[in-house]
Amino acid sequence: MIDLALLRDEPELVRRSQIARGNAPETVDAAIEADRSRRDALSAFESLRAEQNAFGKTVAKAPKDEKAALVAQAKDLADRVKAAQQAANEAAEAAASALERVENVIIDGVPAGGEEDFVELRRVGEIPTYEFEPRDHLELGELLGAIDMERGAKVSGARFYFLKGIGARLEIALMNLALDKALANGFTPMIVPTLVRPEIMQGTGFLGEHADEVYHLDKDDLYLVGTSEVPLAGYHKDEILDLNDGALRYAGWSTCYRSEAGSYGKDTRGIIRVHQFNKLEMFVYTTPEAAEAEHERLVALQEEMLTSLGLSYRVIDVAAGDLGSSAARKFDIEAWVPTQGAFRELTSTSNCTTYQARRLDVRYRPEAAGKTVNVATLNGTLATTRWIVALLETHQQADGSVTVPEVLRPYLGGIEVLRPLGWTADADASDADGQGVE
Repeated sequence: MIDLALLRDEPELVRRSQIARGNAPETVDAAIEADRSRRDALSAFESLRAEQNAFGKTVAKAPKDEKAALVAQAKDLADRVKAAQQAANEAAEAAASALERVENVIIDGVPAGGEEDFVELRRVGEIPTYEFEPRDHLELGELLGAIDMERGAKVSGARFYFLKGIGARLEIALMNLALDKALANGFTPMIVPTLVRPEIMQGTGFLGEHADEVYHLDKDDLYLVGTSEVPLAGYHKDEILDLNDGALRYAGWSTCYRSEAGSYGKDTRGIIRVHQFNKLEMFVYTTPEAAEAEHERLVALQEEMLTSLGLSYRVIDVAAGDLGSSAARKFDIEAWVPTQGAFRELTSTSNCTTYQARRLDVRYRPEAAGKTVNVATLNGTLATTRWIVALLETHQQADGSVTVPEVLRPYLGGIEVLRPLGWTADADASDADGQGVE
C-alpha cells in the first residue's frame, strides 16, 4: 500500500497520480475516509479495553458484598469490548480494501495515459535491412532444429514449446552471459522458488487487476511466479536490513509462468508470448533516496547487454496507466523484430519505491536515526527466452543461417554461425549438434 502519511498529508498529490493512471480520484477520498474510520474504531476499542482493565482491578479490590453487582457491570463492559474489537477488525478490513485500490504514487515526469501513451526516450542501433525476404524466428528456429512448437503443444497445449539442440544451448548461453554481467556488477546470484504463498504474491502487487494472469494451485494455495521478482521481494519479508554498505542486489534465475489471460489471438506464432519461459531478473533493495539513480543503473546494464548482442532497440518511459499497481516508474526496452517491422519489449525495469516493502514489511535503520523506515525495491530483466526472437531474426542470413554475436561465442563453444540442419560444406566442420562452425 502507499504511504499513509502521504495519503493523509498530500491527498491531492495522490489524486493526481490516480488520475494519471486512469483511476477514479474518488478512490483516494474513500481510502482517506476508511483510514479515518479504522483509526476511530481502533481508538474506541483501546479506550474500552483500558477501561475494562482498570475496572477489573476495581472488582478485585472490592468488598465481597459489592462484587456481585460489579461482576455484572464487568460482563456488560466485556461485551462492549468484544463488540468494539469486532468493529475495529471490520474497519481494518474495509480500510485495507480501500487502500488496495490506491496504486503506488507515480514519480514526477511519468507520462499520463495508457499503453499507447509512452514516451520514447532514445533509439540505439540502426534498423537492419536485408537483400532477401527475412524469415521469422519460428521458421529460422525450425530450420536450425532449435524450436519445436508442434511437440510443445502435443505435450502441454498451446503456447508451450521445446527448445532443443542449439536452441537450448542458445538460451543457456544468454542466461550465462547475463549472469556474468550481474556478477561483475555486484549482484548475488539466486535460484529461487517458483511457488510462493499468497501473502508474498499479494505483497508484490500481482493479485490486483491482473490476478487472472497468475497460475494458482488450489490444493496447496500456492502461486506459480511470473517473474523471480516475486520470491526475491519476499526474501527479506519482515526483516530489518543493513544498508550501511550500500544496496543489496540479487540476480534471480527462474522458470516463469504466465496464463496470458486476455491475450488470445495475440502473438500465437512462435515464442513471443508463451506460458512458460526462463528469465534472469535483477532485484535491488536500497534506500528511497538512492532508488532513482539505481533505476538508471539497471537500465544501463540492460542496454549494455542488448548493445553487445548487436540488437537495435529503443527505450521508452511507460505511461502511468500501464505501470501496474506497484511501479512508480517503469522503463521498457524494445528490440526491433524485422519480420514484424516493429519494436517488441525485451526488458522492463521498475522502481517500486517503498510500495512493496511497506506491504512486505521490509525496513532499514538509517545511520542518523533510531527509527526504522521502509526500503525501496527495484527490479529489471537482464535476459529472457524472448530475446531469442530478436537474435535469430536480426542476425539471419539468406540461407537460413544465423551469425552468432561475438559476445555469445565463448558460451557456445566457439560457434560463429548457426547452420540449418543437414547443411554441409567441405570447408566447414560440424559440431555435435549439427551446427556449422566457420
